[in-house]
Amino acid sequence: MLAITLVAILLAIPLSSSTISAALLTRITGVALLYAAALSYSSSSVLSVPTLTDIISNGNSLDLGLDAGLGVYSGLIHVTTLTQTMEVFLLVTGACILLPWSASLNTNASGYVRASASTPTIPEYPMVIVLSLIGSTFLMTAADLVTVYLAIELQSFGVYILAALYRDSESATAAGLKYFLLGALSSALIIFGSALIYAYTGLTNLDSIYELLSVPSSATGESYTQVVVLGFVIISVGFLFKVASAPFHYWAPDVYDGAPTVVRTWLTVMPKISIFVLLLEMFRGIDVANVIQLGINTNLYLICSFLSLVVGKVVGLSQYRIKRLLTYSTISHVGFLLLALGVAGPTGSDSVDAMLFYIVQYSLTNLDAFFIVLATGYFLNSGVLAFGQEGTSTDIQFTSQLQGLFRHNPMLSISFALCLFSMAGVPPLVGFFGKYSVLYAPMHNGYVYLALVGILASVVSAVYYLRIVAVVHFNAPVQTGGTPSAFALTSVHSYVIATLTLFVLLFALNPTLILNSTSLMALSLYTT
Repeated sequence: MLAITLVAILLAIPLSSSTISAALLTRITGVALLYAAALSYSSSSVLSVPTLTDIISNGNSLDLGLDAGLGVYSGLIHVTTLTQTMEVFLLVTGACILLPWSASLNTNASGYVRASASTPTIPEYPMVIVLSLIGSTFLMTAADLVTVYLAIELQSFGVYILAALYRDSESATAAGLKYFLLGALSSALIIFGSALIYAYTGLTNLDSIYELLSVPSSATGESYTQVVVLGFVIISVGFLFKVASAPFHYWAPDVYDGAPTVVRTWLTVMPKISIFVLLLEMFRGIDVANVIQLGINTNLYLICSFLSLVVGKVVGLSQYRIKRLLTYSTISHVGFLLLALGVAGPTGSDSVDAMLFYIVQYSLTNLDAFFIVLATGYFLNSGVLAFGQEGTSTDIQFTSQLQGLFRHNPMLSISFALCLFSMAGVPPLVGFFGKYSVLYAPMHNGYVYLALVGILASVVSAVYYLRIVAVVHFNAPVQTGGTPSAFALTSVHSYVIATLTLFVLLFALNPTLILNSTSLMALSLYTT
């Protein structure tokens, strides 16, 4: 479906300047992504249908496990229950990001769409989105080192273009260039690690590599373990660089702060979903992979988790630019994900469950927060900018620009406060359950000190989250000689914010659907 959407966009682009507007093309692409998610969901039942051969080989038993999976293209791609479910979530999340990105309406301008709020500046924008999504879906299902590299490059190229989408913005152009150069470095690490493994084993298929490692060195006459582990460590460093984990995070604050808010929403969510699912499948999903777990990968994840928690929370205290502050918040959330991934072992389904649930709640809460920041930018710039100067920018740059927002738009302010409280882990919001599940896993597995670091990091993060809440709700509005004009968001943008806020607020009333889903996905990795 994504390929059909891509071809349709390529055919529609020549008409976009005269017949089809870029905003309409963006919304059509969002609807196509929802349809693709529905198709992916409907096809997921194929994985659970046993064949006659399966029944005979399992002793006439239908208990085949949830993660039997399906190999595609001679084993280059491996579709499992986990990858299929996360693909649906990825497509739905991508559609949610796309749909509100059409322009907001300024009711004082006779109902016309303001050009300054128009999100896509090039008609090829939906095509870039679909290309990046195709790379993400391939990355989650990759079962070969060559497929992994091609998929991560396809995903990354689209993200590089998105970062520099606003060509007239110096900061956006600089962000895109920096992202491209440093992203190329991380890609080089991935291909170097893959080449090292291939040079010593002659294999690129992950299943074949794990099977080779399971054979005793006395039978083969050679030991490949140390070299293969080194190769996987180098690959892991490349992926940790791409998810902005400390100490490989230095590019993230500048890039995320320079990119437009609408693009920043995509950068902080979509690539991380696919990369963490790949890491989970690559290092935890196959029982034979436990052969190569000599503590090196685990220690790497735990060290990066510790540094991400400390850097994300402590450095975030000194930030006054809203996007840079939320970037350090994202780095700390990456630390929580790495903490759950690092403590997962041969029987660590609770850690995997915590990681999957944290990915879901973090993605949705982060989307809600940045949709609100984007809407606030439209609101404050609909009449007079916060600094009293007219302009066309719709991005909120400083936390001081949020002063007195509660007096102008109480519902938007309350929604923003709920998102920030959820990120801080305040009960009974969804973020509390996410952090509780992640912190329970290391305590249960003997990493009490890391759990304490996570608790302290959550307490520290509450300081700068509460500072933003105080600015929004208790500070007086900036007097600029005028007031923002009458303003209305698009209905889709409003519905998405309302739905995500209700999810954050009311999750505790009925948490079984998502919790049971993540538990089943985690168990599927440990079911044979």
